[in-house]
Amino acid sequence: MATKKPSTPVAPVALEPAIADRLLDLLSTDNAFRRAFRKDPAAALVQIGHAPTQGNVDAELAFLRASLTVQHLATKERIAKARAEIRRMLTQGLAMIPIQLNVESKASRRVRK
Repeated sequence: MATKKPSTPVAPVALEPAIADRLLDLLSTDNAFRRAFRKDPAAALVQIGHAPTQGNVDAELAFLRASLTVQHLATKERIAKARAEIRRMLTQGLAMIPIQLNVESKASRRVRK
């Protein structure tokens, strides 16, 4: 018996402006939320009020988890400084635009030198 994989959302997932603002507020100020976001970005978005809008809620949440994977979260200051650019990316849709919340690790900087 084959199992059915959740499908990718048909349309890009875009955050409502109020949710994007709340996300950026918390990522630039709240250490507990930053930890929760690193652990499970989709759950953190639901926690602040994001409601999946497409027919397959599980697929949209899986898509968000894959799109917002963060290994090293940028500092609060960097997120605050790039707020307008990140907000634009979040509200336009997460289909093809990598959201810049990762910060370059020390190991990757050594490799490039």
